Amino acid sequence: MHYRSESRNIRPAFLTVPGLDNSGPHHWQTLWEEDLDDCMRVDLGMWSKPHRNTWVNKLNAAIAGAGRPVILIAHSLGCHAVSWWNQLEMAPTGKVLGALLVAPPSLAGLQPESRLATFAPVARDRLRFPSILAASQNDHYASFGQSRKMARLWGSRFVDAGWLGHINADSGLAAWPFGRYLLDRLVYNLTGAGAAPSFNSTARPMRSSDLRLGLD
Repeated sequence: MHYRSESRNIRPAFLTVPGLDNSGPHHWQTLWEEDLDDCMRVDLGMWSKPHRNTWVNKLNAAIAGAGRPVILIAHSLGCHAVSWWNQLEMAPTGKVLGALLVAPPSLAGLQPESRLATFAPVARDRLRFPSILAASQNDHYASFGQSRKMARLWGSRFVDAGWLGHINADSGLAAWPFGRYLLDRLVYNLTGAGAAPSFNSTARPMRSSDLRLGLD
């Protein structure tokens, strides 16, 4: 799928930002990379034993090397990489147009030996670009209330994605049409590109005001 805004002459690149242990062949991020034009994965490295500053530096290099504005598509711990990049590295250049953040895990009460420990606490700076945070009602890595709190901290539009576990390959989502719907709406609001969303959603409908994605 190809996105472009003739009025603003913007053709964004898409950067997927996976979480712990990377995203496998059946994960919706991988399937989106195969379907979307100009979509590539950020190679964060250290997938099984991540380190916050390393991931932030790798993300910063990928954004700088994209050669054009980007839209970030993050899952799980990748969402925290985006939020910490925003707090620690982001230059006021407008290089990131927006972000879709999916199922960030809670960082509360982590033990020192936790593989997520270097990302704690949650970055508290508001994101300096429009974003959507999609959360599941039964994610075992974060309660719905914790997800809502992260959306509030980051200034993200909060979307109830239903009862989908951690919104990963184990959730049996295939290409996750509702997620693509959210991405389509984000792109349309940011660039004016595209038409109606590409997929119909079987998830709970949202009010039209919810789809303005913080641009009002």
